[in-house]
Amino acid sequence: MELDPGGRGALSGIGIESRDIDMMADQVVRELMSRPDFIASAEPPRIVVDSAAFYNDSSQRIDRNMIIDALRASLNRAARGRIRFISRESMQFIQQERELKRTGISDVGTRGMTAGVAGLDFRLVGRMTSLDNRDGSTGIAQRRTQVVFEMVDLETGEIPWTGQPYVILRASGDDIVYR
Repeated sequence: MELDPGGRGALSGIGIESRDIDMMADQVVRELMSRPDFIASAEPPRIVVDSAAFYNDSSQRIDRNMIIDALRASLNRAARGRIRFISRESMQFIQQERELKRTGISDVGTRGMTAGVAGLDFRLVGRMTSLDNRDGSTGIAQRRTQVVFEMVDLETGEIPWTGQPYVILRASGDDIVYR
C-alpha cells in the first residue's frame, strides 16, 4: 500500500518516524531562513551539513544520514543561494579531480581552477537523546526523544544559533522494532 510520508504510518511506535524527519527538517529550515545573519550577508556563508557531526545518543537505532540528508536538501532548496553548501564527504573525489586538472590529464573544465577548495564558515551539528520508561505492571513503554541542532562558527567556535529542540513524547503498549 502507498502511504503519505508526511502522515502517520501504518506501523508506529515510540521512536522517530518518517513524519518526524520531515517536521524536524521543516522546523530547522524555518528558523535558519528567518536569521538575517545567515541569509542576508553580502557574501553567502559556507556551511557543511553532514552526519559526521550528528550524534545519536538515544536508545533508538536510526540512520543518521536519513535525517541529515532530508535537512540538507530542505535547507538547500529554501536558501536559494543565500547559503552555500560545501561537501566534505566528497573530499576524496574533489582531490582526485583537482590532481587530474593540475597534471594536465584533464582540462580545467568550464569553471577553471582555484587555489584551494572552499573553506567553511559554519558546521551544522546535532544530537539526538532519549529518556525511556516502562511500566512493569502494564507493559506500557514511553519515550521522550529530543533532537537539537546548532550552528558552530568554524573560525571562533561560537554558537550563533541553537534551534528550538524538536521533542517527541510517545507511549505505547506494544512497541515496534526500528531498524
